[in-house]
Amino acid sequence: MSEHIVKAYEEELRLLDSQIAKMGGLAEDMLGRAILALDRRDPELAEQAIKDDKAIDDLERTIEEQAISIIARRQPMALDLRQIVTVIRISSDLERIGDLSKNIAKRALAVANEQQPKQVMHGLKHIGLSSLEQLKNVLNAYSNRDADKAMKVWLRDERIDAMYNSLFRELLTYMMEDPRNIGLCTHLLFGAKNFERIGDHATNIAETVHYLVHGTAITEDRPKSDITSTSVIEYPDMHWKNGKD
Repeated sequence: MSEHIVKAYEEELRLLDSQIAKMGGLAEDMLGRAILALDRRDPELAEQAIKDDKAIDDLERTIEEQAISIIARRQPMALDLRQIVTVIRISSDLERIGDLSKNIAKRALAVANEQQPKQVMHGLKHIGLSSLEQLKNVLNAYSNRDADKAMKVWLRDERIDAMYNSLFRELLTYMMEDPRNIGLCTHLLFGAKNFERIGDHATNIAETVHYLVHGTAITEDRPKSDITSTSVIEYPDMHWKNGKD
C-alpha cells in the first residue's frame, strides 16, 4: 500500500472506534435515564429514554455498513480483521442494550402512578446501577484494549444474576400475598429481567474484547447464577386474600 492508502485505511479504522465510543456513550446515557425514570417515577425521563433508542439503531446500521465496506475494499487480515469483526459484534450488543433500556423505560411509564414497595424498588435500582457499571467498565476495557479488565466484567456477571434471583423471589412473594400486586409486580419483574439481560450483553462484549486482544475465544463456561428458568422455587403455604381461611 502507498502511504496515502495506509493513512486512509487507518483513519477508517479509527472512525469505527470513535463510532463505537459514541454508541456506547448513548447506551450508557439511555440506561442511566431508564434507571432514574423507574426510581423517580419520572415519565419525562422515561419518554426521553424511549426516544434515544432510534439514535442507537441508526448508529448500528452505519457501523455495520462501514465495516462491511472496509472488508470488501481493504481485505483486512490478522488484527485489523479482528478489530472490524469486534466492532460489528459490539455494535450488535449495544443495540440490544438500547432495546432493553427502552423496555425498562416503558415499564417505568406503566408503573409511574402505582404505589411501589420500597424494598423492591431499592433492589431494582441496585441491579440497574450494577448493570450500568458493568457496561461502563466493559466499554473502558474495549477502549483501552484491556483484556484483564474485560475478564473482571465477565466474572462479575454472576453477581447480577444473584440480584435477579433475589428480586424474582421477592416479587413472586408480593404477588402471592395479594393478587392486586400482580400487575405492578409483573412490570417490575420484566424490568429486573431486562437489567439481567443487559448484564449478559456486557459479558458478551467482555468476551469480544478478549478475542480482540488475544485472538482466541474464552472456552470456559460462563459463571451463571440465574436459576429462575431452570428451577422450581418453593414457598411456604400462603392464602390468597380472597376472604377465605
